[in-house]
Amino acid sequence: MSPTLSFSAISTTLMSLLLFVPGVFSATFTLVNQCGYTIWPGLLSGAGTAPLSTTGFALNSGESVPISVPSGWSGRLWGRTMCSQDSTTGKFTCVTGDCGSGTVECSGGGAAPPATLAEFTLNGAGGMDFYDVSLVDGYNLAMLVAPQGGSGSNCTTTGCVGDLNGACPSELKVMSGVSSTDTECVACKSACDAFRDDQYCCSGAYNTPQTCSPSSYSQYFKSACPRAYSYAYDDGTSTFTCAAADYVITFCPTPAASKKSAGIQTGAGDVSLVTSGSELSKMQHPLQFMAIFLTLGVSLWQLKQLH
Repeated sequence: MSPTLSFSAISTTLMSLLLFVPGVFSATFTLVNQCGYTIWPGLLSGAGTAPLSTTGFALNSGESVPISVPSGWSGRLWGRTMCSQDSTTGKFTCVTGDCGSGTVECSGGGAAPPATLAEFTLNGAGGMDFYDVSLVDGYNLAMLVAPQGGSGSNCTTTGCVGDLNGACPSELKVMSGVSSTDTECVACKSACDAFRDDQYCCSGAYNTPQTCSPSSYSQYFKSACPRAYSYAYDDGTSTFTCAAADYVITFCPTPAASKKSAGIQTGAGDVSLVTSGSELSKMQHPLQFMAIFLTLGVSLWQLKQLH
């Protein structure tokens, strides 16, 4: 084998390795907990998409955790609340957002409704990321998704920052408490989940945008959170796109963020909405820089051999 071919093989190998170095061809999701209590995020990859490095973990109040997400990933994430582990059986369960795995890791389990969902498809049509915050399965926590460093005319912050549990219609409330006299609303069901009616679920005879209209219940969610999905065909005002962005997902965002998410346009460069740990993660993989420099060096050597 000639030296040129040998180095060419090395160059190809190094470039291939770059594809598996997090942060080169990937996004960083930084999950931030601004609630006054611990939550347990759950992460579910879509069909045909490999699971992430974690599918569930504890996130203490004030803590932020970066997660590297590969290009082409699709899936959803949410916050679980009021979780505990049975001292006898060891089974882990949550009052809201439980994924049914019996452990802190969700391991392929999705959120039991009601739960506020952040949904992503990275590097989709036209190389754009598609993302939204959905209340179609109900609401349990305020959540904000803020793109960082991306581009695009519709690359902006979305979410639901208000507490919908307090004013939740009585027929949609999920109650929990330490006793029958000490209860509170901990989540707000969707009308579909509460009534199992085709007209609320956009199913059966109501399975098209023309036949399934917003209900008074979905309008409750929409009026409180104009940028979030409120029912199945709420695409026009609820889906956002970015190119080459990282994302900060904040649970219980600060009240100061409410004006931004209530309908006032927020550019991708405005990072003051949430506490962000994403910048800390952008330089966390020194191996990627070593591989890049080695690859450039080999390429220059190859060019020199041609003259």
